[in-house]
Amino acid sequence: MCGIAGLLRYKGDARANIHRMNERMLHRGPDDGGIFISEDNKVALGHRRLSIVDLSKNGAQPMVSHSGKNVIVYNGEIYNSGEVKKALEDAGFKENYRGTSDTEILLEAIEHFGAKKAISLCKGMFAIAVYDKEKNTVTLSRDRVGEKPLYYGMVAGGFAFASDIGCLRVIEGFDNAINTEVLDIYFTEGYIPAPYSIYKGINKLEPGTILTVDIDSFETKKTTYWSMMEVAKKGQDNLFKGNAAEAADELERLLKESIKGQMVADVPVGAFLSAGIDSSTVVSLMQSLAPGKVRTFTIGMEDKEYNEAVYAKEIAAHLGTEHTELYITESDAKAVIPKLSGMFGEPFADSSQIPTYLVSKMTRDHVTVSLSGDGGDELFCGYTSYESIDRIWGKMRNIPYFIRKPASAIVLHSPLAKKDVYRIKGTLLGAKGPRDIHRMEHETDPITKTIALTKGTLPYVYTTLPNDYLKEVNHETMLMDMLVYHPDDILVKVDRTAMAVSLETRVPMLDKDVVEFAWTLPVELLREGKVGKKVLRDVLYRYVPREMMERPKKGFSIPIQKWLLDPGVREWAENLIEKNKVKAQGILDPDVVERIWKDFTDRGIYRIEIWYILMFQQWYQDEYIG
Repeated sequence: MCGIAGLLRYKGDARANIHRMNERMLHRGPDDGGIFISEDNKVALGHRRLSIVDLSKNGAQPMVSHSGKNVIVYNGEIYNSGEVKKALEDAGFKENYRGTSDTEILLEAIEHFGAKKAISLCKGMFAIAVYDKEKNTVTLSRDRVGEKPLYYGMVAGGFAFASDIGCLRVIEGFDNAINTEVLDIYFTEGYIPAPYSIYKGINKLEPGTILTVDIDSFETKKTTYWSMMEVAKKGQDNLFKGNAAEAADELERLLKESIKGQMVADVPVGAFLSAGIDSSTVVSLMQSLAPGKVRTFTIGMEDKEYNEAVYAKEIAAHLGTEHTELYITESDAKAVIPKLSGMFGEPFADSSQIPTYLVSKMTRDHVTVSLSGDGGDELFCGYTSYESIDRIWGKMRNIPYFIRKPASAIVLHSPLAKKDVYRIKGTLLGAKGPRDIHRMEHETDPITKTIALTKGTLPYVYTTLPNDYLKEVNHETMLMDMLVYHPDDILVKVDRTAMAVSLETRVPMLDKDVVEFAWTLPVELLREGKVGKKVLRDVLYRYVPREMMERPKKGFSIPIQKWLLDPGVREWAENLIEKNKVKAQGILDPDVVERIWKDFTDRGIYRIEIWYILMFQQWYQDEYIG
């Protein structure tokens, strides 16, 4: 786990500015750092290193290939680097390796096979930049699912890229304006999805994508080497034919293979453990593979409504892990709030960012790498919303759209719409398909679209994915989440909070083979009534008793609504959204912001958009006011 940065044809002092970019992401790689400047001064590459494999200088970056033709900076891990190395040797690569790092193998593979073939051979998480001296290009690429971040765009007349969007902002001459058009999406979802960022001219590279930049012309060529949409479609067209036990056997085999590869490191490795199905499955399989006790980590909350630590401790005791737990107070959690803007670099408002940071901070005191159970809900039909969308669409699908659409308009323009229940039903009645229902669940309150003064119309996957792309409703909704919510919310949250404390996180369920197998599973192997993740549970119950897991899930969340009424937090919030301050910024509608806040404080109507607004305002204050 590291951080990368680059400047192409920057008109100022390239060395000084790549150094500034490196310093901005020191937290991503506190162990070492390096800079490469090309002879013609057109290419500057920066790298910060968190040493995980080959701790010696032989694994340091930027790294030059044996031939001297290519230079790489790379963030991530290639778990099957041994297989890639063998493919290189089979292809005739005979050089003696300088060290044992996956970086060296990856670099030589890209030089000998080309970027697309080499990266297609790799299983792992990564953001990569390779400078080809002969072709005068820089090639950027990102892992299949989007575990590792990569921002790029034009800054101060040059082309820049980095793991951390804050690195781009510290470049001398940075004057990219706020992309107010994307705020419509942000205040709907609570995050900014790829390819957009909070700044104009700065994009996020999409997962599974390669972008080649011509250094002289800045012309770019984008190709896809792996597509979640295509994998989902192929899987659904070739459904798994076995029974439930056979599906669990295959999933267990694939997860063990993934976990075994992800446990490899030259530093201590552990795992997050909540009382949930996903992390419990990962830890169970880790312990079955480990020669000794696996290190597991949980945080507890004083508020029993949000505390799962007591159950996690029971699971750890049953599995025999070396378990560490830390109970945090409200003051511990509240103290994180002012730090959030600096971690994410752009507005981000999933409030579970706070406990995720705290568990990462505690875990980093003991290990350098931690495995997590992320991906289980989206890949194995875990969210309750999937069942509700299936049920709602089942009631609507036989009513022609030309009847439902005007009926929806009638309800929404009638006095009934003053009540939430009828407004929501009226909104959903106008859905064209399951995709629309899933999107509209975030848009049932009209006030959401009035928070930002700029009315954005930017398309993104939730608005462009064709209806009925997949035949089955649950899978269609899961695909939307794997394309947007998972990479742009869940994985962003985990990467940024863990990297803030220099902890590498690995996600076994996002292994290429696990993901591709998951898309072949028919819904009856995923969900039983309202209970999802059936096949995952079948694997887990081979290690942990069913009765130990069958409890209502509390989720990895915090009582934001309660905290905002606490005098200290309330003062922080009201300072950020003070009406004259909001008006002077000229970005949000001060009257709407005031109404949303007063609805909460005076009438007890809490909207999740309150946290979205506060996180935007905190980001704006940190970046533009100081």
